[in-house]
Amino acid sequence: MEVILAISIGLLYAISVYLLLRRSIVKLILGIMFLSNATNLLVFTAGGLTHGKPAFIEQEQQTPPENIADPLPQALILTAIVIGFGLIAFTLVLTYKYHSVSGTEDLDQVKETDKFE
Repeated sequence: MEVILAISIGLLYAISVYLLLRRSIVKLILGIMFLSNATNLLVFTAGGLTHGKPAFIEQEQQTPPENIADPLPQALILTAIVIGFGLIAFTLVLTYKYHSVSGTEDLDQVKETDKFE
C-alpha cells in the first residue's frame, strides 16, 4: 500500500511542477492544487499507515490500547486542506479580477497589460 502511495505522490508532484512551469495563470492554480494534495498525501503517509482503532481511551483504562491510530497527522492534514481551499479560492478570485481588467490570462502578455493606469 505504501508503494502505491509513494508512486502516486511522486506522480502528483511531477504533475504539479509541470503545471507550475506553464505560462497560464489557470495552469498555475491547478499546479498549486496538485502540490497541496501531494503534500497532504505525503504527510499522511509519513504519519504511518496503521490498521488500528480510533484514538479513544476507555475511562477504566490507564494506558492507551496497543493499536491506535495517530490523530496528529490527520489533524495536520485537515488544517492543510482548509488552508489550501482558502488559498485556491483567493487565487481564483484574484485571477478572475485580473482577467476582467486585462482581458488575458497568459503570463507572457503581463508586461503589455501593465501599462494600464
